[in-house]
Amino acid sequence: MSFYATIFENALRNRLSLALGLIALTFCFGFDAFAHGVAEGDQGYIQESSGVLFMPFVYLGAKHMVTGYDHLLFLFGVIFFLYRMKDIGLYVTLFAIGHSTTMLFGVLTGISANAYVIDAIIGLSVVYKALDNLGAFQRWFGFQPNTKWATLIFGFFHGFGLATKILEFEISPDGLLPNLIAFNIGVEIGQLLALAAILILMGFWRRTSSFHRHAFVANVALMTAGFILVGYQLTGLAVA
Repeated sequence: MSFYATIFENALRNRLSLALGLIALTFCFGFDAFAHGVAEGDQGYIQESSGVLFMPFVYLGAKHMVTGYDHLLFLFGVIFFLYRMKDIGLYVTLFAIGHSTTMLFGVLTGISANAYVIDAIIGLSVVYKALDNLGAFQRWFGFQPNTKWATLIFGFFHGFGLATKILEFEISPDGLLPNLIAFNIGVEIGQLLALAAILILMGFWRRTSSFHRHAFVANVALMTAGFILVGYQLTGLAVA
């Protein structure tokens, strides 16, 4: 292994440890961070806004996706073993369709669910993808779930979780549909930006000889993060 590859490998391990540490700290110190969290200033803006505000809502949508740990963890798992851009585009599109459909449907119809339950399911989506990457379903049950359908279905839950949070803000009906469309466009822009960053890092990592050796550890860490999200939300549900 080259000197630079060794440095990169060590840096990846350190960043993974740091990421898991930050997740654990958030788990210990606050219940609002992972429940499709929206910054306090953004919450106030959404609640007070009225009329069509296209660009501000595009920004809010992009910010939500780029800072959404649950979305990013799931996307990381989805593309972990995808190498062709055609496949990556297909899975990301399926997730985007699911996310967009239930977000718009939930807000426009006023249908919501308990945010903790929805976000616990979203945490399970991260666990599912990590187990899928580890080949657990084939070994344990002798069959492989349809990964395309799973990505779409979990996309529905991710979008419904966001819709539930938006409904809590009692957003003004004046300009609601254009603002929701703008928000959704922002979400897709943010998703592309986050995906680009993940693919760049994954591209460097995949060139190292350690990738396949450490893929197992990375997916176990991903599964652990998913279980932390689930436990976090169930704890919030119990004390709410």
